[in-house]
Amino acid sequence: MTVTFPNTAVLYLRSHDKTPDKMKYVIVTPGGTVRYDVPIMKTQAYTLDEIFEKHLLFLIPFHIFSHEKNLSVYNSDKEKLEKLKAEYRIILDRLDKLERQGALGAFDKRTIIELSGDVIKEIARKYENVQKGVGDMMVGPLIDTTSRKIRNEARNETQREAAIRMLEKGKLTIKEIAEYAGLTVAEVEQLAASQPV
Repeated sequence: MTVTFPNTAVLYLRSHDKTPDKMKYVIVTPGGTVRYDVPIMKTQAYTLDEIFEKHLLFLIPFHIFSHEKNLSVYNSDKEKLEKLKAEYRIILDRLDKLERQGALGAFDKRTIIELSGDVIKEIARKYENVQKGVGDMMVGPLIDTTSRKIRNEARNETQREAAIRMLEKGKLTIKEIAEYAGLTVAEVEQLAASQPV
């Protein structure tokens, strides 16, 4: 039997001058040891243009790491903070353009934006102006996408089915079923009333 290993890379969110360009993977098997080099991807080495040109959109949430050493400057200098905000406006505009072209789904776009906001809030937690200026841009109101609606409907259906099974067993109270199924008491009562006696 032949087992094919996928191409692998290691992603470094932070890198320095001494960060190597590859690392050695060692796989110990009963039949012997295999060693091979795995490339190291350094988030900070990718420009925004490269991220979009190479379609490495999963790196966008970590783009703030390339600005990490300057966060205190952005926090105290309004002009420099505006430049950082402008860079993130460009990211949002480019994501919008990809969505309009059909190269990126609305749900994936929203996920990238939300993850970016989460990472910025964490990395810039000591820098209130950066959090408010850039972090808030990447949060915004949630978009009710078709994907999100489908996912929510599926989750609600699963919760209702679980509640119905618990009702059929007859061992739990309405309140307990609501708590375990993640529904309201009123929703469980409605399900109970619709069940055959």
